[in-house]
Parts: sequence; structure tokens; C-alpha cells
Amino acid sequence: MNQIVPPRFLFRWSFSVHKIEKIPRSSGRLLDLPDKCQLPSLAELDQSAKFAGVKLAWNPEGFAISVEVSGRSKRPETAVGDARPDGVWLWFDTRNTQAVHRATRFCHHFILRPVGGGPKGDLPIVRALPVARAREETPIPNAELVKIHSEITKSGYWLDAWFPAEVFTGFDPATNNRIGFHYQIYDSELGDQTLAVGSEFPFESDPSLWQTVELVQ
Repeated sequence: MNQIVPPRFLFRWSFSVHKIEKIPRSSGRLLDLPDKCQLPSLAELDQSAKFAGVKLAWNPEGFAISVEVSGRSKRPETAVGDARPDGVWLWFDTRNTQAVHRATRFCHHFILRPVGGGPKGDLPIVRALPVARAREETPIPNAELVKIHSEITKSGYWLDAWFPAEVFTGFDPATNNRIGFHYQIYDSELGDQTLAVGSEFPFESDPSLWQTVELVQ
């Protein structure tokens, strides 16, 4: 669609995230979130790519995200040379300060990859990185605390990740239940899928372009 301003940029989006007890699970799939946790797709507004379903959940112990990618004809790619690996890029702002254009100490950036880890390269990976152009120097979160589980399917993969509260600076649903959030799913075969604005905007470094998720009971 050839438009000066993408339709998804015209609105401030807010999504409800349901409280789910007893996650992460101790056996079977790490999260196995119900359908009510599915984020709505905004891709149809500007005819953007839609190849993944994304579910979010929370409880006082942390935050959960589940991604399921379909439509692929081969296994996800790992990083080879300068090629970008398939995976999920996440940004969080535990203070939802959408009036600032540079990240504060409450902003966090993670990358989830369905494969590439372990001796055989078949295990999922989670990495924590600084937010680009942050106005404050913030310690990098301890990604080793994040639990991650993935499985390759016939047409893609699914990936579950659990972020315990101590991974974040400022995660306190009892006093602040609104979080800034954005995702980008990069797929070497299917393209890019984002929550709202796409790569034509600098969402990697500008928290004002992230959307709001409300942690509801």
C-alpha cells in the first residue's frame, strides 16, 4: 500500500494482557497459553505481513510471550556471516513513558531465536541487548534468567519465553500495570511482522513508537 502515513501510525494502541497463574509450567510446553491471550493483528490495516500469532500473559512473578510462525518451507535460519537470523525482537518499557524519544533505565531489549544454541545449534537462544541511543546507561538484563522453549514444526516453529520479574527494572504490576511494548518478528522466508509501526520508523531506539499493554486481572 502506497501511503504517506501508514494507518497503524495514526493511533495509539493499547492491548489487554491476561493474568495467567501457574506459568511457566514444570512439564510439557513451557507456557501453553489459552486463545484469550492472543494479540490482535493490525497487519490488515496497511496490508503488511501476517505470518505469526503472538500471545502475551503475566502474573506477579513475570511476563510471558508465545510466538507461532507458519508458512515456511524450510527450517529457520541461524546467523551465517552477516545474515540476520530468524527470530523475535522485543522491546519493553516498564514505565510506559511514551512521551520520550530515547530509552530510559526502564527500557529493555531482547532477541529470541528458535534455533542456534547448544552444541548442535538446535536449541533456542535468548539475548539481552542495550536499547539503541538510550539516554541513560543501564545494566544489561541477565538473559540467563529467562526460560525459553521452542519446537520446529512442518511449516515453521513455535517459541515460548518466560521473563521473571527480576529480569526487568521497574516491573511492579501492583503499582504500575501499563507497559510499553513492541515486537518485530524477522523471517528470512516470510519477511517482517511488527506489532504496529514497521521499519520505516526508528522503533529500535524510540520508546514513543512502542504500544501499551495493560496487565489486567
